[in-house]
Amino acid sequence: MDEADVPEMLVSVDIETSGQSPSVGSMLSIGACLVHDPEVQLYLELRPLADRPWSDEAAEVHQLDRERLETEGLTPETAMERFAAWLVDACGTDGRPVFVGFNAPFDWMFVADYFWRYLGRNPFGVSALDLKSYYMGREGVTQWSQTRRVFIDEQLRLDPDHTHHALDDARGQATIARVLLGRE
Repeated sequence: MDEADVPEMLVSVDIETSGQSPSVGSMLSIGACLVHDPEVQLYLELRPLADRPWSDEAAEVHQLDRERLETEGLTPETAMERFAAWLVDACGTDGRPVFVGFNAPFDWMFVADYFWRYLGRNPFGVSALDLKSYYMGREGVTQWSQTRRVFIDEQLRLDPDHTHHALDDARGQATIARVLLGRE
């Protein structure tokens, strides 16, 4: 099958972390859903990495309990195996998952790092669709500060739904993607 004939499946992904990058934090939760069908969804919580610091500032935002995650969270290997299997189930064996995120560079760097580190491959490849950048280009916005969710929700007339729960936020991002891409 020619690459142009491979169906692309837009997958909205959001994560919560204990730090600002994979070298100084752990990925703690993953929320994902298909952009065109947010009911096809996944939510995973991960055990923090023992050799990474824990940011109390980040914890104030994501509200995940470190002790609970240390006992109940999935190992990174198990989480990434489940995520990869879900992508095959959600996108089909012939579909190509496309990572869609709101500030995709942040979320993608953790997801890509974990996929490569724990599975030796990244089902999303080497790129992602960033909704903030897409919004800037589409709407002619010239200041990055104007791409915060509060501004975008207001401009697109969307109800605010950014909760810092990875699945909730992935579903909200899917709505933004559908509106921006004219699929809503």
